[in-house]
Amino acid sequence: MSLHKHAGGCHCGNIRVVVELHQSAADSPLRACGCSFCRAHGTRTVADPGGVFKIWAEDWREVNRYRFGTRTADFLMCRGCGVYVGAVCETESGLRAVANVNCLNDRAMFTAAPSVVDYDGEENGDRLARRAKNWMPAVVHQ
Repeated sequence: MSLHKHAGGCHCGNIRVVVELHQSAADSPLRACGCSFCRAHGTRTVADPGGVFKIWAEDWREVNRYRFGTRTADFLMCRGCGVYVGAVCETESGLRAVANVNCLNDRAMFTAAPSVVDYDGEENGDRLARRAKNWMPAVVHQ
């Protein structure tokens, strides 16, 4: 089965991403995290454990790795234009990621209503295990 590739990045072009998913954009389940960061950014995220999230930057000094709350993931944002492209997290299964489909060129193709989720109160060990299982492998090109 071939993977569906979706390219995108930040508004100013410093950050570029490619997300590869097993399902089409329309069939890919989306999530809307209930945390204050994701609500403020209006995120719609996607992850496919059998897919991959790839990220490049023209200037990595202009990529903000923002950590908050449990400090278990880096939320990747462009310092120049402020676009949030996704989050990466080191797990027992390696580096895992979730992508913000709003930064993808074909974001309108992701038509599923996002499931609203709330991870408040989740223990760090449980959180990392969930991400290892549900988030997609990440490749950071530095």
